[in-house]
Amino acid sequence: MKILHLDTNHELLINQLKDLGYTNHEDYTSSKAQVETKIHEYDGIVLRSRFTIDKQFLDAATNLKFIGRVGAGLENIDCDYAEKKGVYLISAPEGNRNAVGEHSLGLLLSLFNKLNKADNEVRNGKWLREDNRGIELDGKTVGLIGYGNMGKAFAKKLRGFDVEVLCYDIKENVGDANAKQVSLSEFQEKVDVVSLHTPQTPLTLGMINTQFINSFKNSFWLINTARGKSVVTKDLVSALKSGKVLGAGLDVLEYEKKSFESLFSAEMPEAFQYLIEAKNVLLTPHVAGWTIESKEKLAQTIVDKIKAKFF
Repeated sequence: MKILHLDTNHELLINQLKDLGYTNHEDYTSSKAQVETKIHEYDGIVLRSRFTIDKQFLDAATNLKFIGRVGAGLENIDCDYAEKKGVYLISAPEGNRNAVGEHSLGLLLSLFNKLNKADNEVRNGKWLREDNRGIELDGKTVGLIGYGNMGKAFAKKLRGFDVEVLCYDIKENVGDANAKQVSLSEFQEKVDVVSLHTPQTPLTLGMINTQFINSFKNSFWLINTARGKSVVTKDLVSALKSGKVLGAGLDVLEYEKKSFESLFSAEMPEAFQYLIEAKNVLLTPHVAGWTIESKEKLAQTIVDKIKAKFF
């Protein structure tokens, strides 16, 4: 059986698949059209997000048995069509959920304590102690939208703090000892912090907009380590200006390309210009799940799931 690897990953992935008897071919540069001309030769594909796996691609992949996506989401794959064709879909949220939980906590604590602002000021010869007085997480109510692998990982990190953790999810009965599941109305009534942990779906595209933000009783802090297109950036900027959103930690942006490897190529939007200048906004380049450890764990998760399914 032959596997085509379309993105670089931890070396253990290819090494262990070779030990299982797979032939591994690597192609990290060919265009999607070029890959389509040879994809019929392969039983499996392993990729991150280099390009979209759509109907045309799947129709060309006549021998395909599985697609392994080294990451959490599957939005770049036409999942319904793949499943109709009998293609087994593998993702690896278990591999980077801990990293995402830690990054989410880091963003929140950095925002509360103005660490980015204070660091920049000290480096520029300013020693403004009162201006950098922070606030404490203890006593706050943290709300998680989406309570799967990533939400649960963040809730686990919050156990050492004197906080109430609430979760809202479209699935029933997902709450646990680390987070109480509540209705959306109760969620919007109580939370001081909103952290997104949802996949990209038609339901979550543009979910955080002016109407949604204004439905909250209190002003709140926003953390997004999920998908950038879940937040309407111009609406977030309006809320930051009005004080309805007190600050934001954004690891993902609406303007990212589908590959997540770069931002837009056109002129910088006005809303993004505001974000990069705002002192109550932290920005990171889609690296919440991108640690040394998660690179290995993601690869191992893919191998383990292939082995469990086909051996």
